[in-house]
Amino acid sequence: MKIAENTVVGLTYELKVSKEADEIESAPFSVEVRDTEDPFYFLFGASDLPQKFEELLLGKEQGEDFSFVVPVLEAYGEIDEELIVNLPKSQFSGENGFNPEMLQEGNFLPLMDEDGYPMQAKILKDLGEEILLDFNHPLVGFDLHFEGNIEEVREATEDELAHGHVHGAHGAHDEE
Repeated sequence: MKIAENTVVGLTYELKVSKEADEIESAPFSVEVRDTEDPFYFLFGASDLPQKFEELLLGKEQGEDFSFVVPVLEAYGEIDEELIVNLPKSQFSGENGFNPEMLQEGNFLPLMDEDGYPMQAKILKDLGEEILLDFNHPLVGFDLHFEGNIEEVREATEDELAHGHVHGAHGAHDEE
């Protein structure tokens, strides 16, 4: 079966990233590996992945290898300075579920938006009474280099299509 709209896709891959600065591109470095012990599954056409990533997988079959680069502007884009904000440290108190160890520079804080959806912010700097947070996607500003294998391609179930995500052993819910 070929990868197409409304199929469930399971991948193994290594993701490397590189960044261009002053016309000089950094050597790609590895940031994530999904192997046969922990493959990555998603519902094709309904993922939060960059559209270019799905376009480059379209039509590939189970067992096929892939290797491609998703350039920064077709991946997560450039840094949005408006998503870098100062917030009072008092918002991250113990009664709100935070502890001091979580508030270290470089850590990612697990947060929720006003609609209850999970999100994260990276702590850039401790400013005393405030902390400087970056709400940009962690891979913003990078070219994404994918190399891997298509482990599985199958038709999505009606439940998966209705819910917009994969169910079962590799998805959001256990088999019902």
